[in-house]
Amino acid sequence: MSRCRRSGPWQAACLGFLLAAGLVFPPLEASAAPGAPTDVVRNFYGVLLDVMQHAAALGPKGRYQKLEPVVRGTFDVPFMARLSVGPTWRSLAPEQKRRAVQAYSRYIAAIYATRFDDYAGEKFEVLGQQQIKHGTLIKTHIIKSNGEPVAINYVVHDNDIAWQIRDIYLSGSISELATRRSDFANILRTGGIDGLIDTLNKKADDLQV
Repeated sequence: MSRCRRSGPWQAACLGFLLAAGLVFPPLEASAAPGAPTDVVRNFYGVLLDVMQHAAALGPKGRYQKLEPVVRGTFDVPFMARLSVGPTWRSLAPEQKRRAVQAYSRYIAAIYATRFDDYAGEKFEVLGQQQIKHGTLIKTHIIKSNGEPVAINYVVHDNDIAWQIRDIYLSGSISELATRRSDFANILRTGGIDGLIDTLNKKADDLQV
């Protein structure tokens, strides 16, 4: 069974994503362009399922290498990095922004690679979509092995190239983006943006061992 190595909101996030991986989808390439808002979620979990089914053979490093380009294609990483960093973002130099986006992408991919290391047969249901002010909300239920449903909702946005995920709401209302912003704030206060970049890269490296 995939492991959630942290407690609190990260553990809840891991649980939601782990259960969702029970989709019986064929693996899709990261370059596949989804044609509808729900497709971005389906594509992502198709890749995750493939990684989980071959987790032992791939190992942490192999899982990361398969997932990192998928994360970049599925998530609006520049938007998420900017929102997670907060007001500090406006004063950053272009090179600092580039490095922050790269570190953020590596960090997300490494988390998925280390936690999606098995498959337990849970199910994922897309319930529908709803237009909201800043995108489209994809409503889903994760059905655990005991039949209990868990609400996981995704905010996706059309970037004129593809639909991409911008935020995930756990239990229907807990923003993962807001949680990361709170977590990053402490690092930014003590180490600035370079400290945050170094921290994210180090965590990404450590999770691949």
